[in-house]
Amino acid sequence: MTPMDLPRVGAVETQIYPFPWTEGNFRDALNAGHEGWLFESPKPDPELLAYALIMWVIEEVHLLNLSVAASRQGQGLGAAVMRWLLLDCTTRGAQSMLLEVRPSNRVALHLYARFGFEHVGTRKAYYPAAGQTREDALVLRVRLPVPGALVLA
Repeated sequence: MTPMDLPRVGAVETQIYPFPWTEGNFRDALNAGHEGWLFESPKPDPELLAYALIMWVIEEVHLLNLSVAASRQGQGLGAAVMRWLLLDCTTRGAQSMLLEVRPSNRVALHLYARFGFEHVGTRKAYYPAAGQTREDALVLRVRLPVPGALVLA
């Protein structure tokens, strides 16, 4: 992911989230040295299928954002991206992966449970929500390598 990709990333983000990251959020993350990855259909007209953004903290990777385009959800792309990320991070020396997720995001919770993520904490009032309320974030972590995730089949 580069700054030139951010309009496409931002377009997907606003389609799938009621409180999307802004292009500025993504730009700040890239400028801070975090890694962003795009997953696209083949050329000549590549469609943005999914993207992910990670932050390395010594031997732990913090998954900041993993998203699948609305038209491609429910097709296994989230699992494929997660599998790829776990393999890539493991081969580069990560010992664990950490993330935050909304308790209301049942699809994401199911995905993360499939890969062995465990609840290790809660960040109170972390996410914006409807009205003046805020939603907690569940903090999940998995130790690497994840058995079965290291096969890209």
